Amino acid sequence: MEPRRDMTGNRRGRRSRDEILEVASRLMAERGYAATTLSELSRESGLPKSAVYHHFRSKGGLLCAVMEHGAYAFFRDMARAQEHPPPRQDVRERLGWYLQRTGEVFLANPDFLRLHFILVMNAEAAHDSEAEEIDRILERVRRDGRAHMNHMIADSFAAYGPEAAQAVADQLDYFAIAGFDGAFVAWQADPSRSMEEAMELLTDAVAALGASVAARLRS
Repeated sequence: MEPRRDMTGNRRGRRSRDEILEVASRLMAERGYAATTLSELSRESGLPKSAVYHHFRSKGGLLCAVMEHGAYAFFRDMARAQEHPPPRQDVRERLGWYLQRTGEVFLANPDFLRLHFILVMNAEAAHDSEAEEIDRILERVRRDGRAHMNHMIADSFAAYGPEAAQAVADQLDYFAIAGFDGAFVAWQADPSRSMEEAMELLTDAVAALGASVAARLRS
């Protein structure tokens, strides 16, 4: 019977950890990292502060876990949403398909993205003992996001040839990411704004700019 008790304890431990992560993700996204206290987290989750220290060592360690968990879920959802692209289309149609799927994933992961922007725009965790690890996670999220956007653009412009398609992607991936960031912030400020319409406009902009870049390369 001992192994059964061990398995039950492990399940409870995982559930406790997951509950803390879920509540911490919501509170930090709503109020920011600095304004989220362990006392408040304990009250909202119904778990003692000792559980936070048991699973995450510190508040900074909890933030690292929240960001790791959120990033994994975000990019997992992104891969699933774009797992089966339609047959090859013209540039705008294929790019539009990619960007609309990405917009849907943004709307499905608002807590992670809000917290990500808070940490990027403010030095809330700059003096935390886990600051270097937090910076590393943020840098990786931005790097992985850029790589994903680069792939979407290059694949959409594949008809121009691999070299031209890659050149277009390398010039426009930051621009496209900025468009996503702006659309998400605008939606947070006014939920009546349509992410779908924002992605239509971003598709038009990236398609037109990409055609211009490709034309310059040909000339």
